[in-house]
Amino acid sequence: MDSTALRVIGAATCAYGVAVAVRPRWLARPSGLGGDARVDAALRPVGLRDAVSGAAMVLAPEGPALRTAALVRIAADVGDAVVLGRTLEGVWRRRGAVAVSLAWGALSAGALVAPHRVSSRGRGGGAGRPVASPAAG
Repeated sequence: MDSTALRVIGAATCAYGVAVAVRPRWLARPSGLGGDARVDAALRPVGLRDAVSGAAMVLAPEGPALRTAALVRIAADVGDAVVLGRTLEGVWRRRGAVAVSLAWGALSAGALVAPHRVSSRGRGGGAGRPVASPAAG
């Protein structure tokens, strides 16, 4: 697990979530949803979900808590891909929403399965390089 990458992804997700909660049009326009008060009211909770799940990735202690936060984030991205891919009007909007959602999920999944990295302050390879396993000889 690359905890640094997960935390960067979490910070970006949190920032985007706050932005969408404050200005839902940032999500509504590219999705083709317009910008009336009902759309804003429906999208604000999505922004808050992203803000909270991103913050969890930033703040969770390394280990099972961070892994769980990342899995929750991945599930949210896959859920977005399914729902938006089935409900948005226009094939290009649907494809775009699916691509963006799955790309963010893939970033988190990639960081989750990446080899553990040790910072230069820890023991090991230094400068963020992984520690060689004894079998690698």
